[in-house]
Amino acid sequence: MDRIFLRDLQIETVIGIFDWEREIKQTVVLDLEMAIDNRQAALTDKIEDTLDYKAVAKRIIEFVESSEYQLVETLAEKVADIVLNEFNLPWLALTVNKRGAIRGATDVGVKIERGQFPR
Repeated sequence: MDRIFLRDLQIETVIGIFDWEREIKQTVVLDLEMAIDNRQAALTDKIEDTLDYKAVAKRIIEFVESSEYQLVETLAEKVADIVLNEFNLPWLALTVNKRGAIRGATDVGVKIERGQFPR
């Protein structure tokens, strides 16, 4: 099985548990890997035969920008559900990163895998 990836998708949103976090927008960074059989698209050279990663990115941006979750875990689950169901994918790996949230650490976040990776 092949994978299409989308890395370093930076989106401004309200996220966090502290009162001050509920009043500002912070940047979350998403990385996705999505399982897809790429052979048909390679044969036809047509966007209709593959996953339109621009459409995936636009949908995620739209959703995340309007969300106001407290936890990155919740945001990750909701994004994974949208991508799997709306784009009819069997599997994805998703990292949601809230850079700079912990002093002394470059990155902090969650990485999840959902669905079944086809063999």
